Amino acid sequence: MDQGKIWLVEDEEDILALIYYNLIKAGYAVRGFSSGEEMLAALQADCPDLFLLDVMLPGIDGLAICRKIKAAARTSLLPVIMLTAKGEEGDIVTGLNLGADDYIPKPFSPKVLSARVRAVLRRREQSTDLPGEVVSHGELVIDLARHEARAAGLPLLLTATEFKILGLLASQPGRVFSRDQIITAVHDGYTAVTDRTVDVQIVALRKKLGTGQHCIETVRGIGYKLKV
Repeated sequence: MDQGKIWLVEDEEDILALIYYNLIKAGYAVRGFSSGEEMLAALQADCPDLFLLDVMLPGIDGLAICRKIKAAARTSLLPVIMLTAKGEEGDIVTGLNLGADDYIPKPFSPKVLSARVRAVLRRREQSTDLPGEVVSHGELVIDLARHEARAAGLPLLLTATEFKILGLLASQPGRVFSRDQIITAVHDGYTAVTDRTVDVQIVALRKKLGTGQHCIETVRGIGYKLKV
């Protein structure tokens, strides 16, 4: 039984084959691409449940692919995991700012890869289980049941993780959520997700809120809250 459909973009044949084999073994339907151009062409006719993108690719790189995925309404909510070389902190931060849901530094074990993929897909499924409630804050309207958010009447193209953070803060306006609480609620308490990851995702979320970004308040030394 397929656990989900994954599209993998990796130009190194041996790594592509290794990842492909292990994800197939874990029950996923996998489609592999050796270039971003090839994958984007295929995207015209079909969509996966999750993208797994290597950062360093010939031609269009993984970060540019992520940007295109998150900019298109049809794919903006689909999860993206970036594969990065060890020590590429700048690429990790850039990827998270672009809307990537997670990153996996190379080299990695097949078990870690499967666990991270499973966790991201599970978060996406759980994001549809938020209470049926509409929260308004000035020009910001968050429909937790429909998984939609609007600012000044315009739809916000949020990733599943960004929406879940916004939904968590909106579920109890005025309450301060610590970074650990956000990691537990949004990232399933995954130990590889750090305070810095949460901060980067909050920065990306604020940018997308535009003039409404100030509704998310930083409580120094503790965490974040949605202003009342």
